[in-house]
Amino acid sequence: MERLNTVIQTIASRKTKQRSPLCAYVYDLEGLRAHTASLSAPLPPSVQLFYAVKANADEHILKTVAPHVTGFEVASGGELQKVRRLFSDAPVIFGGPGKTDEELIAALEARVALIHIESLWELQRLSWIAAERQTTARVLLRVNLRQAASGATLHMAGKPTQFGIDERHIAEAIYIALALPSVDLQGFHFHSMSNHTDEQAHLSFIETCLSFVAQAEKTYRRPFSVVNVGGGVGIHYSDPDRPFHWDWFAKELNLLLRRHASRHWTVIFELGRLITAHSGYYAAEVLDLKNNYGTYFAILRGGTHHLRLPAAWKMNHPFLIIPVNEWPYPFDRPSLFNERVTLAGELCTPNDVLARDVPCARLRVGDIVLFRCAGAYGWDISHHDFLSHPHPEFIYLEPST
Repeated sequence: MERLNTVIQTIASRKTKQRSPLCAYVYDLEGLRAHTASLSAPLPPSVQLFYAVKANADEHILKTVAPHVTGFEVASGGELQKVRRLFSDAPVIFGGPGKTDEELIAALEARVALIHIESLWELQRLSWIAAERQTTARVLLRVNLRQAASGATLHMAGKPTQFGIDERHIAEAIYIALALPSVDLQGFHFHSMSNHTDEQAHLSFIETCLSFVAQAEKTYRRPFSVVNVGGGVGIHYSDPDRPFHWDWFAKELNLLLRRHASRHWTVIFELGRLITAHSGYYAAEVLDLKNNYGTYFAILRGGTHHLRLPAAWKMNHPFLIIPVNEWPYPFDRPSLFNERVTLAGELCTPNDVLARDVPCARLRVGDIVLFRCAGAYGWDISHHDFLSHPHPEFIYLEPST
């Protein structure tokens, strides 16, 4: 709560210094630093924590989390370049579907630690590229498991998706990988869901992954060294103060690994949302209030071109209101009291909605809506230049702020 108050004070202070409508992302780097350290600290020695750059590739974010993670997971050549510009020697894992030849070459030249293989074709292509360069690519096969954990917002496994290799075809992939001289099969990748908030169910998912690798070692009579359980650990957008109980999860994970993991395995997490979501905020000033056919709308200086996630997931993004008491106009201030309001953006589309039919005790033109949990999959996944509106400011809260 102390960090949230600091953010609110920063926004309120910033607004007093400008007449133009306020629109800004605020990243609490001090809070992010402490939070990332708290995620790394309780993990067992055999577990490595990588940061999934896709969640937020802001340079300040990358620099802040770097001391507290093993390395970075990237999903494109562009993300790889961003990481390597900042960290020449940090361990990097390269994942994602649809890798081009150029990206695979760049991954080898950047000395990535592991490459996730998404298909048999990609496996053969990588081997050919590595052989041409007289090197060996260390790889994990991404498995689209038959059985995926329930309770996540999105699922990439357990059903037909474009991700990974169907579990029924994994045997063929393993045989091919083991026969290719320029590929070193280290193990398996199991990223199966996004925004999973059930601690016990996620432990069960990890147990499924461990069992898969144990059975693979028996079947193919050879050891594997890496069990990458991906990311997917989520947050409660409907109740942002409700935590994912990470300390309990890490304690239970330690017990689970003692029971089911081989000593020669390294278990990898690729976390993004859980690391950065709570340390980012999106602030948008109310430009207008109106009632159309019995529904109140607040039009914001901003919208889904800055924060696409609520529209993509068809959810109400959590928010609070920062009151701004100054009123520069010589006529009455449009205001609402104890009404349900839809928070819409400035775009020319009815899909530009950040929260729909939500209760507001008081909302006035000139007040600022502060959206919480906007530090992951916010700015990075949004269509910034639609209608060519100005980009938001970016405000970074350092310890000295």
